[in-house]
Amino acid sequence: MNTQPHSEAFLREAAELLGPKGLTREDDVLLPWLTDWRGRYSGRAIGLASPASTYEVSKLVKLCAKHAVPIVPQGGNSGMAGGATPDESGDALLLSLRRMDAIRSCDAEAGQCVCEAGVILQTLHDAADAVDMRFPLTLGGKGSATIGGLVSTNAGGTQVLRHGTMRAQVLGIEAVLADGGIFDGLTALKKDNRGFDLKQLLIGSEGTLGIITAATLRILPATRARATAWVGLASIQDARSLLRYADRAIGDALEGFEVVPDHCLDSVLNHLPDARAPLAGRHAWNALIECAGDDADGATLIEQLENVLAGAMESDLLEDAVIASNETQSEAFWNLRDSISAAERALGPAMQHDISVPVEQMPEFIEASISQVEDAFPGTRGVAFGHLGDGNVHFHVLAPSGAVSGAWEDSEGKRISSHVHDLVTQWGGSISAEHGIGQMKIEELGRLGDPVSLSIMRNVKSALDPQGLLNPGKLVPPNNLINDA
Repeated sequence: MNTQPHSEAFLREAAELLGPKGLTREDDVLLPWLTDWRGRYSGRAIGLASPASTYEVSKLVKLCAKHAVPIVPQGGNSGMAGGATPDESGDALLLSLRRMDAIRSCDAEAGQCVCEAGVILQTLHDAADAVDMRFPLTLGGKGSATIGGLVSTNAGGTQVLRHGTMRAQVLGIEAVLADGGIFDGLTALKKDNRGFDLKQLLIGSEGTLGIITAATLRILPATRARATAWVGLASIQDARSLLRYADRAIGDALEGFEVVPDHCLDSVLNHLPDARAPLAGRHAWNALIECAGDDADGATLIEQLENVLAGAMESDLLEDAVIASNETQSEAFWNLRDSISAAERALGPAMQHDISVPVEQMPEFIEASISQVEDAFPGTRGVAFGHLGDGNVHFHVLAPSGAVSGAWEDSEGKRISSHVHDLVTQWGGSISAEHGIGQMKIEELGRLGDPVSLSIMRNVKSALDPQGLLNPGKLVPPNNLINDA
């Protein structure tokens, strides 16, 4: 912990502002929040601030500006790119939004829910369910991820195919800017032509332009019916053809389409003691298909899905399929999908990449890139899974047998990631699909990003945060990291 004299005056004033519940410097309280949940990044902080209101956040940010204290905002600390972890200097204040966990309103008639930044995603799901509505974004970390973090990273998830990313769910935002000013943009207007859409600028900015304190989110009528199928396929190309076929036949009812290679399924079955393979045989690829309806009864939706799968079978687009007979079986299918990352990690060191390519090119990218990576780095194993409908590939490269965890990631692993990112860029894709840039990919963004786009980002950052105090070292590459070629 940093106890240099220049920070003591700030800490005294912050303690007066926030009180004993709002500021702590105790090592045992701070420690869990100084390392990201993947254990890849650790840092230090002068303290942990936990304001209880937007007003307190505003006053605290003004105080930080006065004393030139950097701020690292943090939600559930469940990010994948080290975006909520302070650096090793110990100069920054860790700002937790977890005490700001009120759902200010949940209006089913308006289809809107106003949540403070610390609201956990599962809590929002429960609140929407209580008024016979639903929030159309979910992900594996719904029990810890917070609304502020999801907005700040423009999170994705398994329902993007139908509903879009977090950006599409945000109708309004409240945020505290670097000078302590409060941007009050919570009111949801369908038409508003008063200049720049500032809420869109803040979404996905990872706390570098402002601190999200609340958001107005859209909620939809609760799902009345659900049909889930697990499908065995001969190739990833067949998966794409099946997606097209299902989309034409089902339309808006098609809510999720995930692809899982045999290797990933096998890893999960070995990792989860009670897991069972949905199909009797082995298949090179598997698809998890989810259909949902707001009004249709379950039998109708299942019949529609049965017809689609039967037609696809006749067209040789699939090898086998099973439709979940109840909610328990449906959840079991999704548990197989959601457990892939944990199961792959249990196999040993791996480099995990959250990338995207044009949807139509995803199968060809997967096949070509796995082959190229395995040829370039003998002994590695490439596996890819993800959201076929939106081009998001979770591209993992497993280390050779005997690789030492930690040392391998810091040496050959980094070269592998650079190689993967080069391939993604060549295919016209993005090195970050849904997990953000954080500190993990900031050098790669500077190396591979469009210099003009990066220059605009830096200018915006400089204009809104001239002291550079908001989440320094994240998202926005400094000049020395930008490749001007």
